[in-house]
Amino acid sequence: MTLLLLLEMVASLLGDRRAVGSQEPGDGLSYAELLSRAGAGAALLQERGVRHLAYVGANDTALPVALFACAWAGVPFVPLSYRLAPAQLRDLLHRHPDLLVLTDHALDVDAPVMSLRDWETACAGGSAGPLSTTSPDDVAALLYTSGTTASPKVVVLRHRHLTSYVIGSVELGSAGEDDATLVSVPPYHVAGLAGVASNVYAGRRLVYLPSFDADRWLRTVAVEGITHAMVVPTMLARIVDRLSEVSPQAAATATATLRSLAYGGAKVPDRVLDRALAALPHTGFINAYGLTETSSTIALLGPEDHRSPTRRGSVGRVVPGVEVDIRAGEIWVRGEQVSGEYLGDGAANDRDGWFPTRDRGHVDADGYLWVEGRADDTIIRGGENVAPAEIEAALLAHPAVREVAVVGLPDDEWGQRIAAVVVPAQGAALDPDDLRAWARPVLRSAKTPDVVVFRSVLPYTETGKLLRRLVLADLQSSLAADAEVSPTTEAAGRP
Repeated sequence: MTLLLLLEMVASLLGDRRAVGSQEPGDGLSYAELLSRAGAGAALLQERGVRHLAYVGANDTALPVALFACAWAGVPFVPLSYRLAPAQLRDLLHRHPDLLVLTDHALDVDAPVMSLRDWETACAGGSAGPLSTTSPDDVAALLYTSGTTASPKVVVLRHRHLTSYVIGSVELGSAGEDDATLVSVPPYHVAGLAGVASNVYAGRRLVYLPSFDADRWLRTVAVEGITHAMVVPTMLARIVDRLSEVSPQAAATATATLRSLAYGGAKVPDRVLDRALAALPHTGFINAYGLTETSSTIALLGPEDHRSPTRRGSVGRVVPGVEVDIRAGEIWVRGEQVSGEYLGDGAANDRDGWFPTRDRGHVDADGYLWVEGRADDTIIRGGENVAPAEIEAALLAHPAVREVAVVGLPDDEWGQRIAAVVVPAQGAALDPDDLRAWARPVLRSAKTPDVVVFRSVLPYTETGKLLRRLVLADLQSSLAADAEVSPTTEAAGRP
């Protein structure tokens, strides 16, 4: 099955239903119109000999048209962040031959460029091109990984991977006529891409938020009658902060229609989730765990489990069609939606189809999957493996700590030293020795940070993932500039 077939099925069933855009009369596209414009977009791509379509823009109604036009024409869809440095963006674009770039930004690239509005105009007035001979094994999208610990890789997602995820997640036309989902995750994130396909297949109206702002997000929920949404952790924290500034009645009114709020991309601190559950008592929360290489979600923690203190720290149960195997503490997955393939590097799957996620974790007796951090992030101190996530969770429990990142510093004696980079809560005064003393009974001496430094912010991707490699680079640079580390930040009497 291909992405285009998914759209054709929905258009034949719900052709007149609004697919994309506002609920205002005359705005947006119906499912029949979305299919028609995808066909016209495909004709444009075919006439120009385009072999790769890059989308370098914010969330926009042009996005689903471009995605399905690529499926119609048999052209890979390549979404990229317009916030990348010009040189980096130019380098990424040059990797894809016979390229057309859709963007509203000034780019220094040796390839034809078309604005999003010109693209929409051309698709609105054109005729459909001939259907390609696209097969389920053909490439649907090329997505770049977050690059949190190393340089980004290009993940190859074929039609069968994405359609397997969609069919396993939702039923055709199952959404109600008034259902609407608010899309604020970046279009180059796998959740943004898979979200288009899954919501379209369900028959749910897509409402796009070009750039995230908590006030704008809440206004859109209220005005558009949003029933479903997905956010990343940083977005959720800002939404909760904004709701805390208004009366409970105003907060309830603004979110009255919101039945389901999914989040993913990184772990949400317990204190943020506690506040979110209190602020939105009638909204069902869903924690979605997945990777770019797995075509989005492979495990879900549902609304009821969010109210269970013994299960909320997990990422829930594995979705149908996906298998999980724990090997030496690392999570491996297998299933039709799992790609594990990188452009130019081939597949990372073993001969039996198992893909190493590089996440550490375990499955409990009730079948719930627990993720304990990236295997690549593991600190080896004195021969002992130390998970940064464990230390970060302990330090985040301190009321004066807002954010924290734990990394390993090279050390001649211990192999690595444990360093904690801490963002204090607003107005809080923290002392490194006091924080270490507070954490030692929880972590024991061997896991208590050797070094504690403070920063006003930490580096994150737009999807809320911590850029640990940048944290380490900044820390090493600042320590190297200081010939002698202050005694208040060093451990004393290590065993």
